[in-house]
Amino acid sequence: MGWFSLRGKPSANTAAIADLGAGLVALRLDAGDVAPPGTVLVVFGSSGQARRLAPGKVASSPGDTVFCFHPGPYTVDLAPFAAAPEWGLRVRLLVDAPNPHAEQQRFDLFLYAEHHEQGGRLSLADLGAALQTALQGELAHGALDLPPCTTLEEWHAFRAGFNQLLYTRYGLTVDDCVPVDLGGQVDFADVLRARALAASVAADDAMQAALAQSGSQPISRPTKQPTVKSTTPAALSATADAASQTATQPAFHSIPPATEPEPRLQPEPPTQPPPKQPETHARQDAASLRRLFVELPVLSRHLRLLVLPQGPAIFQAHQSLLLRLDMATLNVDTMPSLAWAAPDQPLGAADQDRRTAATAIAVAALDEAWSLLARLHLASSEEWTALLDEADRICANLETGLALRRAPYVPRQEPAL
Repeated sequence: MGWFSLRGKPSANTAAIADLGAGLVALRLDAGDVAPPGTVLVVFGSSGQARRLAPGKVASSPGDTVFCFHPGPYTVDLAPFAAAPEWGLRVRLLVDAPNPHAEQQRFDLFLYAEHHEQGGRLSLADLGAALQTALQGELAHGALDLPPCTTLEEWHAFRAGFNQLLYTRYGLTVDDCVPVDLGGQVDFADVLRARALAASVAADDAMQAALAQSGSQPISRPTKQPTVKSTTPAALSATADAASQTATQPAFHSIPPATEPEPRLQPEPPTQPPPKQPETHARQDAASLRRLFVELPVLSRHLRLLVLPQGPAIFQAHQSLLLRLDMATLNVDTMPSLAWAAPDQPLGAADQDRRTAATAIAVAALDEAWSLLARLHLASSEEWTALLDEADRICANLETGLALRRAPYVPRQEPAL
């Protein structure tokens, strides 16, 4: 009788499963959940190996993690330049079809490395915000070029680089990309006001951390912060980075086949982020180390598969790059715990915050390395030397972040008199 009573028990993921392909891109399922038609099941074993299955009822083995995603297509509006949020790109994208020659699909790796421990959900708003941050970063660093009054050749070059970036970094395919005027959806004054508020909060957090590290009494923060009434997408204020959680989510929607696009979602007013707690730093550090642990070996494998130009100099620089990435992987595999300086010596909160910030430096270098891999796929023989110099800088940042993360204490230096 107990078996029959369990059959009718509703799943906690029923409402979320119905939203797949619209506001939700991927969702982690439990045993007994049913993936709807048109979706794809991805089963991750305890070793991290992934396999894709047809939709249906989930019957996983112990230790397996099951994700379900809808391949799309999805449409998202991105603002390439933070200083001009009224001008954007309307991008139609979908999850790439499985590559039979790949050991693991890139989108599967993206889910396993970045969303395995984050509630098991990937919403279209979160995906669009990540894409916009990556696009703005590439344009700011000169990896992509989108000049004013773009010519047809310049537009094709930008499209090729942007397509390769999304495919290499996220496993997404760009089906269409056209300029669009977002002036009716964006108020630049509200964008600047939200950025100023986020910068003020970040400066206050930095001052509180400095006071705590020096042993002084922290200054009490006002209980109520001024709010900003805005209709601006969150991704449009991406330059405020992680501290700019006060901005709102951009307008994203999916376009099912043979249907008309739905109206754009109206963003919500920004809210004041709560102060970070020690457990938040621990979760952030663990998620960052997880990304490094999972993605660094895959990145090295992709770099080994590149076809190199002729010449011993390029070969030697390429081998040096692979060796440094292997050493960084070993460094991540043997990384000490965040909360301990030694087996019998707990680490203070200030040093834990410093270690978390060091892990963020290494993750930023990892993101740059994926971008560099996308450019290497499209690079000509003459561009390899400059790109390998860029790889040397990225490896230096990665090694610096890992070294600071490993160090239990930073030597205190008195100011020179």
